[in-house]
Amino acid sequence: MNIGVLGGTFDPIHLGHLAVAEEACHHLKMAKVIFIPAGHPYFKPSSSISPSKHRINMLNLAIVDKPYFEISLIEVKRRGPSYAVDTISQMKRQLAAGDEIFFILGWDSLLTLHLWHAPERLISLCHLVGAPDRATPGLTSTFWK
Repeated sequence: MNIGVLGGTFDPIHLGHLAVAEEACHHLKMAKVIFIPAGHPYFKPSSSISPSKHRINMLNLAIVDKPYFEISLIEVKRRGPSYAVDTISQMKRQLAAGDEIFFILGWDSLLTLHLWHAPERLISLCHLVGAPDRATPGLTSTFWK
């Protein structure tokens, strides 16, 4: 089963997040997309982020009518900084044999992946899906994996 993972602060979640999740789910034939609100993103000061309970409520309201969208609190429950590599590693251990994780990133995040914590390990654990944005010429209708 193909499982999409879309992480972020979701402060707030917006139509762009939902559109990317829908398109990735459709184009890559995913059984579901799991939204993962960040606990303590290492690159943002915690004082600038709304409390997790509010971000989770916003996510719940945004996906209420989408049975193929889920929320995981894996990062919110984890102490310390949120690193994607730790989240994907933990999720992989919980999946059934043959399940594949497709980690959905905005193109801007993909371009800075080399600055993330343990990017080589992250790449080895999942498929990366680069979601183009309107600011990226020539990439408006294609997902890269």
